[in-house]
Amino acid sequence: MANIEHLQTVHVPASKVYETLTTAEGLSEIWTNELIINNQIGFINEFRFGSNDITKMRIEELITNKKVVWQCVDSDPEWIGTIISFDIEEKKGKSFITLRHSNWKEVTPFYRSCNYNWAIFLYSLKSYCEDGDGIPYHKRKF
Repeated sequence: MANIEHLQTVHVPASKVYETLTTAEGLSEIWTNELIINNQIGFINEFRFGSNDITKMRIEELITNKKVVWQCVDSDPEWIGTIISFDIEEKKGKSFITLRHSNWKEVTPFYRSCNYNWAIFLYSLKSYCEDGDGIPYHKRKF
């Protein structure tokens, strides 16, 4: 199995990062503004990227200001069954976010594309948390 891992430093407290990753307001500013979100374990969040592209993530774990874990239950076939986790560690007012996208069956061109896009996601998270302006799907030009 293959995994994607990224680390991002954000100059805000962990509470701001956690709030961004667990609310419709936050996720709409950093990932996509077409979504259905509920901050509750077992709920299936829905993210749309255009009219025919939907990703559904079941919330597996929430530890306030420390961890968010989703399992993909519907999306591109390569994503189904994969796990996306965000570990947040705060030190001296900065948050260190480790994103892991694990349980890929193999390294494919789509895996490589997703690896790139998760880095953009983390940049968007950083930009939104620090400056109030993320780069969600509907604003991207790449």
